[in-house]
Amino acid sequence: MSETDREKFVRLATARVNKAIKAIQIIGNLSNRSNYSYEQADVEKIFKALTAEIKSCRQKFESGGSQADNQFRLD
Repeated sequence: MSETDREKFVRLATARVNKAIKAIQIIGNLSNRSNYSYEQADVEKIFKALTAEIKSCRQKFESGGSQADNQFRLD
């Protein structure tokens, strides 16, 4: 039996959102100052990039299409 579009969406969305949540949790581990050295400006860049990507993702759902992928780089 073939998977419906809805079933495929639910399966993939569940896996991808859980993967994204885990990735965000791992980013949070970088806050441990006993293991890492960073400046507040670095933190602002990280959250600006994450916020922008969430906004872009929402726009994709609202427009029903895709947009260019953005890559984050902390210099």
